[in-house]
Amino acid sequence: MLYNYFYKPFELDTFVQKNILFMNKRSTQKKEAERITESFLRGIEKKSLNFFVRVLPIEITPDHLTGIGIVGSFLVALGYFLCNYRYGFLWLASAGFFINWFGDSLDGSLARFRKIERPVYGFFVDHNVDSISIFVIGIGLGLSPFMHMTTALFIIIGYFMLAISTYINSYLRGIFKITYSKIGPTEVRFFAILGNTALFFIHKNPIYHILSFHVTFFDLLGIFVAFLLIFGYFLFFFKDLKTIRKEDPPHPPRKDKEEGSIE
Repeated sequence: MLYNYFYKPFELDTFVQKNILFMNKRSTQKKEAERITESFLRGIEKKSLNFFVRVLPIEITPDHLTGIGIVGSFLVALGYFLCNYRYGFLWLASAGFFINWFGDSLDGSLARFRKIERPVYGFFVDHNVDSISIFVIGIGLGLSPFMHMTTALFIIIGYFMLAISTYINSYLRGIFKITYSKIGPTEVRFFAILGNTALFFIHKNPIYHILSFHVTFFDLLGIFVAFLLIFGYFLFFFKDLKTIRKEDPPHPPRKDKEEGSIE
């Protein structure tokens, strides 16, 4: 009797059955999520990408471009670290940002242009590589003379919070939001290159004494960026929560006493 109580099979109610079918369908679908890109540099970037995908040799594959992108991120980190010895290495960091943009933006564009998309593989590789790139660049900033490691890690945390929100929306709603308030990865790289150029010519990174802390100008800038990322996370979290509540409203209490399952 005890055995039958704990182990007997039971029938799933209609709601549970529908949700299992829905989740199975979502987990096995191969279609890419809708990409939402509204950055202010999108027009120029799109023209550049259209040019490059047409002139790249057939031997160059999207995987090659993904590799080029991650090499660029290591060059950024190396350039910032070497600035401990000479500010001229800011140009290496800027070149790394361009190389990172070239590989990261072109890999998916080339796959779509040649009609050789691999949505599941591409999503898995691209966004894991993006996470590695952000981590590497952040550590490079933290090892530079411009920013404390704590500030760099604060930026990394803010980025990952916003990225997690993006990935959740991509899975649940089929929407992949690349830009926020018209700012995306391309704009971030662009501003970073402008900042590197200005820093090279100004050659100053003022130090401020706030309470018992000594922070640089770029520490203050980094903290501001991190707060923007975290504020953006919470802003879009509550905005998306309102939408998802409408799409998946609560169910009324069940009146029957049929047993359910925690599985």
